[in-house]
Amino acid sequence: MFTPINAGLVLAGLLLAFVGAAVSVYAVTLTGLLVGGGAGYLAAPSLAGFLAVDGLVLSAVAVVTGAAVGGFIAYAGLSFAVLAIGGLVGGFAGRFAVGPIYAADAAGIEGTLLLVGATLAGVALGALFGFVLSRTTLIVSTAFLGAAFASRSLTLATLDTVTAGTTVEPLLFDVTAPAFLAVFVLGVLSQFGLFRFGYVTKLVGLLPGAWRWTANNDRKVKGS
Repeated sequence: MFTPINAGLVLAGLLLAFVGAAVSVYAVTLTGLLVGGGAGYLAAPSLAGFLAVDGLVLSAVAVVTGAAVGGFIAYAGLSFAVLAIGGLVGGFAGRFAVGPIYAADAAGIEGTLLLVGATLAGVALGALFGFVLSRTTLIVSTAFLGAAFASRSLTLATLDTVTAGTTVEPLLFDVTAPAFLAVFVLGVLSQFGLFRFGYVTKLVGLLPGAWRWTANNDRKVKGS
């Protein structure tokens, strides 16, 4: 069922996908809010055994608390957050896109080691890109995460399934799905266009606080 919460996730995803890197301080903080809120939602069932609180209330409190913590950490440590976002996306791509290709014909411990290696390599490569190519990393990462939420490849129902089970498999989604690809590709092109045609400067001037930090080149991430 399409609820106001789901609509909010779709809207947040579209904002991330199309203008994420252009106003990096907002994009990174929004990513922190989404990741923190998702972590709180996943942690709520584990806390139910320790707190005598209604499940719905506990979930709401956990989401709000997680989102607040995630948003604060992302805002306070923006440069580190770029590395983390790059590593997160790189690790996901390594584990679920590249890893299975190499581990397809391997079984047992050998297959597991190949998947772990691909994941770690993806994390390292993503973090390296976040350090060296900050703007490009943010464009690709925010477009990827935004497209996942905007296309409803990731939903609250997905998180519910992960919480109920002991595997992260429900988080997997088809990166070749037309809806995801459309938002991702258009988001990347749109964001590169914002930088190329100088609209970033105008956006930063209009949005309060955006001047604090923005990924305005691929060689240096400005601090506060």
